[in-house]
Amino acid sequence: MKKVALLFLIFLFSQNIFAQKQKIKIACIGNSVTYGYTLPNPSTQSYPALLQKKLGNNFIVGNFGHSGATLLRQGHNPYYKTKEFSEALQMRPDIAIIHLGLNDTDPRDFPNFRDEFIPDYNRLIDTLRKINPKMKIYICKMTPIFTGHPRFMSSTFDWYWNLQERIEQIAKINQTGLIDLYEALHNRPDLFTDAPTLHPNVQGAAKLCDVIYKGITGDFGGLKMPDIFTDNMVLQRNKPIIVWGVANAGTTVEVTFHHQEKETIVTANGKWKITFPKMNATTKPDSLSIENEGKKLVFQNILVGDVWLCSGQSNMYFSLAESKGGDSIADRAIEKEHIRLYKYKPFAETDNVAWDSAALTKADNLDFFSGQWKLNKENAAKEFSAVGYIFGKKIQQEENVPVGLIEVAVGGSPLISWLDRLTLESNPLFEPALHNWRNSDYLMDWCRARINTNLKNATSPYQRHPYDPCFNFEAGIANIIPFPIKGVVWYQGESDADNPELYKKLFPVFVNDWRQQWKDNFPFYYVQLSSIERPSWNYFRNAQRELLSQIPNSGMAVTSDLGDKMNVHYTNKTPVGMRLADLALHYTYNSMKIIPNGPLVKSVVEKNNQIEISFSQSEGLTTSDKKEVRGFQLLNDKGYFMPAKAIINDNKIFIIIPKNEKIEKVVYGWKPFTRANLVNSADLPASTFMMKVK
Repeated sequence: MKKVALLFLIFLFSQNIFAQKQKIKIACIGNSVTYGYTLPNPSTQSYPALLQKKLGNNFIVGNFGHSGATLLRQGHNPYYKTKEFSEALQMRPDIAIIHLGLNDTDPRDFPNFRDEFIPDYNRLIDTLRKINPKMKIYICKMTPIFTGHPRFMSSTFDWYWNLQERIEQIAKINQTGLIDLYEALHNRPDLFTDAPTLHPNVQGAAKLCDVIYKGITGDFGGLKMPDIFTDNMVLQRNKPIIVWGVANAGTTVEVTFHHQEKETIVTANGKWKITFPKMNATTKPDSLSIENEGKKLVFQNILVGDVWLCSGQSNMYFSLAESKGGDSIADRAIEKEHIRLYKYKPFAETDNVAWDSAALTKADNLDFFSGQWKLNKENAAKEFSAVGYIFGKKIQQEENVPVGLIEVAVGGSPLISWLDRLTLESNPLFEPALHNWRNSDYLMDWCRARINTNLKNATSPYQRHPYDPCFNFEAGIANIIPFPIKGVVWYQGESDADNPELYKKLFPVFVNDWRQQWKDNFPFYYVQLSSIERPSWNYFRNAQRELLSQIPNSGMAVTSDLGDKMNVHYTNKTPVGMRLADLALHYTYNSMKIIPNGPLVKSVVEKNNQIEISFSQSEGLTTSDKKEVRGFQLLNDKGYFMPAKAIINDNKIFIIIPKNEKIEKVVYGWKPFTRANLVNSADLPASTFMMKVK
């Protein structure tokens, strides 16, 4: 049935309100967020005032917000004692919208009276129903509290989430509607710009009104699909196929795929999801159709195979057209190879220029990326990530299944911009990065300087940017989830290389975050930084090597032999893509004939006045140029690095300890720009390392 009217009008019509020609009365009950505290003119700019305007003259919307009010009856400012509550009861509303709980996270309230929160909320709802048993009641999950709040980490964060869970329970107990204000607003800190980052600004109040309007009407604008769904896409084989989207609440969505039909009812929050069983890979094109309220969307030419997410910063963003030999690779791109490409392109580049108003608006609205699935043709291949394309091409050739590649990469982006906000907020080490981030040491100086250039024309100090913590997750990655993927290939770190110690702590959090978001322990293959004359890069490469032991189901492609001394964007990306593919083919596709990586140090042991160094993947240990081994040094107990003559014997390295020297550590490739030459039989290079002598 096509929905033209508002859902709650249908409800009220059944109660004979229209027959009586009465206006529909809506009571907005709450605290300072409802009242419109900090807004220049709450009487016209608060969400109830905007809701009145949006609904029109057949409605009376009352703002009964009281700043500082607690839901708790024994709280420091209980709502039930306020004149606003008395006025709301006198109104005898047909609909009540309740948004309370924020002030109950106060230390004066939560520690002492937490167990009364559910009973006190029940009493509030019972009181409203006594004056009008037919009243439709919606309670709201609280709007977000951001990290600028002075008590955020000491108490507010934990107590806030405790109450959020209780609010869901209260909705079930009382069979009320539930509107999730947190989900709609948690990724928009730019809409909460007061000092405690608690109250929506003018734009935030408008967004709040829009969420409330959709929640009480069920009008979500009809059927809409995430932009990852287009013609020519690849769906992941051997995993349940998930199709999801938005439609008007209470309507039916019918989905047809691979001769199967399924349907579901859209939930009250406008969301729907349908899951089809696992499928084997197929090169036979199929179609996916979605129908809802007379609207039908059909996506054509769909294959089932393996989908890999290619993400990171500029060296992943580096296109095939820019890569050495890339044009000839793109010239050979043909559709029958069954490679499909989805480049999620940023609206504006993070080049050294000031953004215009359109880019600033797109960033604030998280409407920053766009893309569509494209066939494997020359132009599409040329603009795609060189590393990602070469990786996918080798996987497709070796496995002979369709391969879908999704590129989401942003030049210069720091790792912290790729994590979910709640993950960072819940981690005491990284939570401070979210507050005053433009002046934060969690971002390198270079990142902060580029942000200031891009945002030169911004009028708000809260303007969003792709280097903003969480931005690339919120504007990009979140739009793809839960689209099933085979795994991730990752090339990033240049914008974090000044602080390898911090990166070692954040990277495992990041990988775990993505896996939890997808609910899938998929493989994660990353690129170790190349060689360049930047002082910290040897330490950073070593940190990346050490991370292998902390990240299960992962692998690292070494590129220290490929770098350019002065240019972070070395052009020969073919070996990088091939090395990532070798990792996946060996560890994910179980191709034992492929050597997955170069020698990785296992132990450094002193024996008989010499040092013996053992490696994994050391079969055929040799040098890349068949000359003497280069790249080893010894670190003595006085803190000096000493040159070392290394000898290969029985796939191990042996170094004679100089007379009267006590050696504490051995390093390899320990120059930011190194031409260390140790390789294995597959001609794959050994990783930079620093290791204590045992």
